[in-house]
Amino acid sequence: MPSVLSLVAPAGRLDEGILGRLARIEGLGKPAWLSPAEACDIPVAAGRDPDGVQTAARAALADAPVDANVVGIGGRRKRLLVADMESTLIRNEMLDELAAMIGIGEQVAAVTARAMNGEIDFRESLRARVALLAGQPATLLDAAASRIEAMPGAATLIATMRRHGASTAIVSGGFGVFARRVRQALGADHDEANELLLEAGRIIGAVREPILDAAGKAAILARLAAAQGIGLAETIATGDGANDIEMLGRAGFGVAYRAKPKVARAARLAVAHGDLTALLFVQGYRRSEFVDAAAPTDGFTRPS
Repeated sequence: MPSVLSLVAPAGRLDEGILGRLARIEGLGKPAWLSPAEACDIPVAAGRDPDGVQTAARAALADAPVDANVVGIGGRRKRLLVADMESTLIRNEMLDELAAMIGIGEQVAAVTARAMNGEIDFRESLRARVALLAGQPATLLDAAASRIEAMPGAATLIATMRRHGASTAIVSGGFGVFARRVRQALGADHDEANELLLEAGRIIGAVREPILDAAGKAAILARLAAAQGIGLAETIATGDGANDIEMLGRAGFGVAYRAKPKVARAARLAVAHGDLTALLFVQGYRRSEFVDAAAPTDGFTRPS
């Protein structure tokens, strides 16, 4: 399959000097710009090993703010986006936000980091962290929602893909009470997440079983694709944590987004410098095709 080297950088940072670093890599053609000084496609000659070209390009650009990914051009624009929520579509880790509001933020954040790095079992860590919230008023959830901040480019990514006929879904190991608000605010089509259990206006310190974990995320990707009548090759998934690795591996394009080291090593495609619109450039969208959707400001605090 013909392929291209996709280069994406923060606006204005992709210049001729950076492109010149690729001169020693055999089999690269002339750049076709998707957005001047921000994103371009460089054709890869037939017969060249895509993984080898990608490795060489990343090495040449190691100290530059450029994301380099080699992708096939056949079926490049995907028909289903499945995105992790926390530290992907939003900047926050919501369990950490809840913990900080009751004075145990550092304790819980340390466990969250280990879980996202794949150092400890996600399900057991989630149960343990949620147990620390037992007895807290449910109003804490509304207060935490007011802290949610969309990741740059999230609204544009979703709006653009939907405008061009794709479906979009949020699949989170976090809580549905937040995933529903994020879906509504960003305009995504679907959300699935863990459910935090409440009773008499209080958090009881447990989540509904079974817990949505790495295998669950991958299964949802497959189920949503099947429901839409498309193959996994027609999907794109993105996330940052260890519980996203299986989902990224099954998607046509699995993109590690500003990910933990273990995830960045496991995923074939990665974005570390660009915002979420980099996922559009990876699919071959031009900047002129983007739907410039403004990031929500107060949308996360609306009732779900």
